[in-house]
Amino acid sequence: MHIPELNTPLPAAPKRRESRLRALDGLRLIAALMVAVYHYAGREGDVTRAWGGSPKEQFPTLHLFATYGCLGVQVFFVISGFVICMSGWGRSLKAFFASRVSRLMPAYWAAVLLVTAVFALPMVTYKALSPSDTLVNLTMLQYPLGVDRVLGVCWTLWAEVRFYALFALCVVLPGASRRRVIMFCAGWTLAAAITQGAHQPLLDIVFMPEYAPFFIGGVGIYLAHRDRKDVYAWGIVAVSFLIGQHYAVADLWNASNPNAFAHRTTLGIVLVVAFGFVAVAAIALGWLNWANWRWLTVAGALTYPFYLVHEHLGWVVIHELHIGLGLPSAAVFFLTIASMLLLAWLLNTFVENPLTPRLRAALAKVR
Repeated sequence: MHIPELNTPLPAAPKRRESRLRALDGLRLIAALMVAVYHYAGREGDVTRAWGGSPKEQFPTLHLFATYGCLGVQVFFVISGFVICMSGWGRSLKAFFASRVSRLMPAYWAAVLLVTAVFALPMVTYKALSPSDTLVNLTMLQYPLGVDRVLGVCWTLWAEVRFYALFALCVVLPGASRRRVIMFCAGWTLAAAITQGAHQPLLDIVFMPEYAPFFIGGVGIYLAHRDRKDVYAWGIVAVSFLIGQHYAVADLWNASNPNAFAHRTTLGIVLVVAFGFVAVAAIALGWLNWANWRWLTVAGALTYPFYLVHEHLGWVVIHELHIGLGLPSAAVFFLTIASMLLLAWLLNTFVENPLTPRLRAALAKVR
């Protein structure tokens, strides 16, 4: 089999691959719903106050499957690797920065302020953070600064920001090319492996070995999207999956803990990780082009604001519906998800749609 040189120009992508990948929007929403199911029925912690007891009691069967929903984060990271490589290809550093900031920050600012305001209400049992900590949260740097978080999911945004920074410095700034992206993936994979063995906190922060394989795998899938015969691209995807499933199993397998909320199996974890890689690859290869419904674009637009608000505000809704109104658990579960999707639509319509293009334009004009 002929293996192309690293600097061989890529063939022009077929026009059908240049169109919006609506199935990817649908996969985004699936990943967000996985995380929501985990937060509502797949773990203990603060959500037990909302239910008035452990979700194991509310959902004797569902909780066994919901505990795998946390892997929706890994699916998100694979999607992010694909999307960031696609959106960063051919862009200047300023355009890339403007795109990322305008995409993340408006809904994030609104979510931080909204959760803080709701938690400050006297009838809500959860406590709002101090004004100082809330202000730090607006920077999205609260996690590395050791400040309490307004949004429980913001730790994943910190991982995303570090990925954006690495990609911007190593690929976007010098100019994206196939060779440069391949070297970026290879270099990051090696650096992450060295970091794991070095046990140096600074290296852990920069190269985040437990999450790197998922971002790198998504980047490799994008290279395969451009040229499905690219052996290097598929090699990146394969190595990333093999390493990624290792970290997922190491972090989430808890069969040895008799007090665990639920016991995930190693096979179950590997299968969910494989689902993330296979689903993004299937979309990249055009196998799901038939899923071209317009409502998927709407689903993709709702995913980010839904992801931001669903956990903490979901606790409030669950408590009011289940404890306050006495509605059955199953009804409360679906009504909470529906209410968070409605709130996400409101944030997308009245916050993201007007502010995102204005912020992007303002940042793009800055010299």
